[in-house]
Amino acid sequence: MGIYRILRPRGLLDNTAEIEGIALEGLVAQHLQAWVQAQREPYTLSFWRTHTQLEVDFVVYGPQGFWAIEVKRSTTLGPDDIKGLVAFKEEYPEATCFLLAPISRPEQYRGLTILPLENFLLHLDPLKGVLGE
Repeated sequence: MGIYRILRPRGLLDNTAEIEGIALEGLVAQHLQAWVQAQREPYTLSFWRTHTQLEVDFVVYGPQGFWAIEVKRSTTLGPDDIKGLVAFKEEYPEATCFLLAPISRPEQYRGLTILPLENFLLHLDPLKGVLGE
């Protein structure tokens, strides 16, 4: 996250929360891309967005798994924070959908799993699935 913050031009209209959110998503993207490239079988890393602008930050798809991942910077979640994952799950019920946030232990929110971001990044293993399975 540090490189993004240093290299990004700054201005009067900058929103710190927005910048930190983008930096956090970039960090997760780097880890997921490394995981995808370390796989022996082909996996893809992409994002998902509807015509109504609902989105999911990351979609990992391959022979052994299908995951939709949303990244949030806040520890307090509301219904708007999961709209994209809920819509994705409706369209792709076979996907494992979860949210990453700076929390200390896994939690459930409205039927979705929220995982500790730090733990997820530390345990993302190229020899296992995205969730360590």
